[in-house]
Amino acid sequence: MSLSGNSRFRNPVRSLASAALVALALSIAMPAGIAVGQQPGIDRSVIPVAPDAPERYVVQPGDTLWDISAKFLTDPWFWPEIWYVNPQVANPHLIYPGDVLALTWVDGQPRLVLESGGPVRLSPRVRESPLSEAIHAIPYDRIAAFMSRPSVLTSDQVKTAPYVAHARDHRLITSAGDDVYVRRLGDAAPGNRYNIYHAGDELKDPDDGDVLGYQGLYTGQADLKRQGDPATMLLVGSARETLEGDILLPDAVEVNMDFIPRAPKSAIDGTIISVTEDRTVTAEYDVVIINRGSRDGLEPGHVLAIWDSGEEVRDKTDNAVSRNVQLPDERTGLFMVFKAYERMSFGLTLESSREVRVGDRVRTP
Repeated sequence: MSLSGNSRFRNPVRSLASAALVALALSIAMPAGIAVGQQPGIDRSVIPVAPDAPERYVVQPGDTLWDISAKFLTDPWFWPEIWYVNPQVANPHLIYPGDVLALTWVDGQPRLVLESGGPVRLSPRVRESPLSEAIHAIPYDRIAAFMSRPSVLTSDQVKTAPYVAHARDHRLITSAGDDVYVRRLGDAAPGNRYNIYHAGDELKDPDDGDVLGYQGLYTGQADLKRQGDPATMLLVGSARETLEGDILLPDAVEVNMDFIPRAPKSAIDGTIISVTEDRTVTAEYDVVIINRGSRDGLEPGHVLAIWDSGEEVRDKTDNAVSRNVQLPDERTGLFMVFKAYERMSFGLTLESSREVRVGDRVRTP
């Protein structure tokens, strides 16, 4: 089912500027089966609400928006359709452990509202929990770990990042305890820590052969000792040898998690060009890289379906229509974009019915 151009997929955060309390709504119809409080005669064919959706759910530590929406919807990426912003809501992203979500019905329409130990209050609530405890779309730690030590480097990073120009005492190979001289570092403060990477194999776009990035091989960490061009840095950790030309990226990377699972507005058809962890297949919440990015309309939060490309096989039966048979593509899972560059995007696999491999296709659900 293509959602391209569907006006129902509006931007769920356009009206966030004037808000104060979170409320959710299901402006949708239910599937077969009558939920608690449902009025008869409702069209249940538009969006698949889970037939066993709970009447109430208490948000738990470690939950994600994806997990929570899966409790109410059979297709969690329809989350924007269940998102209702009360005119007084400050930021619908901010739900916390302990919040109670209640499924109700108003004028034949389902509503998922936020309770606070009882009836919904339309006045602001004072939060004792820090914003860092707010529920995110997908696991923050998994994304933060990848972004702070990426296994894939973009072409822009390799071309513009600070790099090791020379090692002290003309060492060809350096390790922890050695000094190296780094160029293009800028005005970093002494003591700042950086991760060092060697640019490995090229990642090429299978459509046109263009180089989109490189496999990133983590070599170690370095602290800035002395500013300048070149700057002097001390290697404080070593996973492998550091070589001239290796690049440096900040150790601490801030990851923007202010997005909601949703389908892209445009039709996307791309390819998985890399999986992480030095493996050829992925599991749930593994990072994959695709050859589509911001220029194709992709943004953090966009959910795409993963398809296993059908192979060509031989029909060996006696009465075969033809000997060569092209098997159809099979949908195997979903993944969500969390970082989009111009021509490539990083995403997490959300679910899969079988192995996800390099070469699998990704498309608008």
